[in-house]
Amino acid sequence: MWAREHGGSLAAPARAAIGGYAIGAWLAGLRAAAEVPAGEPGALDPQRRAALQEIDPWWAPRWPITWQRTYSVARVWWLESDGRVDWATLPLETAFEGEALRWVRAQRAGWAELDQEQQDLLAALDIAEDQVLATARAAAAAKPKVSRADRFGAGLAALAAFVEREGPAKLPRSHGTSLGTWLNNQKAHRDKLSPEQIGQLEALGVAW
Repeated sequence: MWAREHGGSLAAPARAAIGGYAIGAWLAGLRAAAEVPAGEPGALDPQRRAALQEIDPWWAPRWPITWQRTYSVARVWWLESDGRVDWATLPLETAFEGEALRWVRAQRAGWAELDQEQQDLLAALDIAEDQVLATARAAAAAKPKVSRADRFGAGLAALAAFVEREGPAKLPRSHGTSLGTWLNNQKAHRDKLSPEQIGQLEALGVAW
């Protein structure tokens, strides 16, 4: 009865009840039993598992049941809209059956972190990854990474140029300049510098 009234989904909240029966607690117990390896004490009976699977293939998903419940709400909303939903322009305040469908925007933004089967379920509702964010992430991933050694080398080069121009006696002592900030950071994290790096700084007049 619960599945019939909720778009075929058995993702009932733990406190859900129907006809006076605590259906939510009962299903939660079955999902817990489904995680017990077959043959071990407390494992779900295979016939019962098959019966539940026939009602709702996603009754005990690998991901949080709250995700599946909100998905089922979005699916019912999509079906009742005859599939004519522009998810990309969905207003944040859109809600259906008490569920805020801003959840859809979160799925589109976090697409890469979803399980493949979650992506497939969403794709069945014409929900796709946010391409603007995907492009931005791809650009960030393609950007060359600057190692700590490279940053140290760049700072050391700037320090050497300063010493050659001004002399070691005029080394910046505060965070007032980018070089001063870099020097103070090296001193604050001296324990992370190699003996060679410390020697290079000392050779340019850096006092500890």
